[in-house]
Amino acid sequence: MSMSAKRACDACHRRKVKCDGGLPCRNCSQASLGCTFNTVPQKKGPKGSRAKVISELRETQRQTQLALKLNDRWPIPPSQALTPGLLTPEVIKGCMDFFFKHMYPNIPVLRREYLEQSLGCLETDGEAYCLVAAFCAFTIIQPGLNVMGEAVVKTVEPTTYPTAISGAALLEEALRVRKIYDYVETPSQLTVTTSFFVFGCYFGLEKHNIAWFYLREATTFAQMLGMEDENTYSEIDPAESLVRRRLFWLLFVTERAYALQRHRSLTLQATIGLPTVEEDSRELVDLSGFNHLVDLFLPFDDVFIGLWNKIRTDCSTAWIAKLQQKLADAVPAQLKSPESQVADLKTTQQWLRTVVWQLSISNGYLSSSSANSSMTFKYPIEIARDLLAVTGQLSRQSMEVHGIGLIEKLFDVAYALTDVMACVPLDSSTLKIGPHDYLMEFVNLLSTLRGGDSRFLPLLLTKIHDSLPHLSPSPSLSPAGTCSLSAEDIMETEPPILGSEDIIASITTTAEWNAYVSAPSILESATAYHLGKHDYSR
Repeated sequence: MSMSAKRACDACHRRKVKCDGGLPCRNCSQASLGCTFNTVPQKKGPKGSRAKVISELRETQRQTQLALKLNDRWPIPPSQALTPGLLTPEVIKGCMDFFFKHMYPNIPVLRREYLEQSLGCLETDGEAYCLVAAFCAFTIIQPGLNVMGEAVVKTVEPTTYPTAISGAALLEEALRVRKIYDYVETPSQLTVTTSFFVFGCYFGLEKHNIAWFYLREATTFAQMLGMEDENTYSEIDPAESLVRRRLFWLLFVTERAYALQRHRSLTLQATIGLPTVEEDSRELVDLSGFNHLVDLFLPFDDVFIGLWNKIRTDCSTAWIAKLQQKLADAVPAQLKSPESQVADLKTTQQWLRTVVWQLSISNGYLSSSSANSSMTFKYPIEIARDLLAVTGQLSRQSMEVHGIGLIEKLFDVAYALTDVMACVPLDSSTLKIGPHDYLMEFVNLLSTLRGGDSRFLPLLLTKIHDSLPHLSPSPSLSPAGTCSLSAEDIMETEPPILGSEDIIASITTTAEWNAYVSAPSILESATAYHLGKHDYSR
């Protein structure tokens, strides 16, 4: 209600306009300003730009509100909550250098300039401190990096790496400081990114229930910020919009990969456009590979996850064959991407082909007489050949930078290959490179990649001993980062020549295949064997 005002409110006085005395007054209501009477009256001054005054008033009030919110979120000053000497400039710089050289193309959700600028405000900005601490922990834990960027001795058990301990300390610090303030009620893009890095840390430490919790936390915050709504991206700064779009798709890909590995459900859907490579002229790295990674996971929607988790049954041979073709077309034969991104793309592509093949066999869609090789029992042999043709050209570091996630995918492919070899009799007289050689190459890879020799190599050797007792793998290890078979030799090989009895040719249905298998073998997945993951027949 209006009344005769003895003096104008603070905003009207500042704008030099007539105040009607309302609480709030009409002018403040129309300009969306707070209406107060706190200013001591002063003499009138020269009139200025009223639009500029409104803008200044809004900014002042915004800063005041932010300060109040910060005080509400932080019951104590951030500087009093930090552990002195833990997150040092040397640690941050070492992690930044490694991340932007080797990991950024796959995780393009942080600006180097932001991290550099944050160095000066870590004691006053708690949210930035938590993000940087989680970022450094992730960069150390995932590839087994030490803070100076030198290689970690591979013979040390991964859980006892000095770097893993340092990473765990930084992770604990990030979580401890984060608990002090209320980041849930008012999340930001930094909140989402921090949760993602915490997820990555726990994944690298193989604490998968905790990892899933923080991945779901990140996707929940993303939804709270409207990141799945295309309209929200036009409302923010273009540079921030681009990074936010990449962050959404990174979560999209990560959630789908983890859902396949651990039989989880999905929360994010493909509801916004992909980031365009030419959108940011400041990028020094070709990020087209990031979009190719998204393309690989786009088909793995709620329908596929429902089939994978055995809560749906509406699938067909034609649908699966089409999905295999999409995977084949998703990644170009020639990539302009950095080597580490090529390693991730090509390995993930072949792993997903294996996943779809597993779904095929569990639904009874495979046949030895199919003209489509992806719908036959021998398809894992072709997958293994294609994967090794790529890994043979990659450095060890380009694969190790992806940590245990890439090693687990190699293991899954090798496990499926072992199952097929146990059921497909091969002609031992042929001199051509074939499945036996591929399997030995996987043994060689797991024994040279950091983290593979301590866990996944023993699992694979046990599987070979149980399924192929006539083999005694004692690999002659190649030098680090090399493959004893050249890519040319691998790709020139033909499909395996079957034994003289050609037993497999008589198998035309999944039922006959299951009857042929004397042990569970092909009806188990690699990870069901020891890791408690997927069982083809469940």
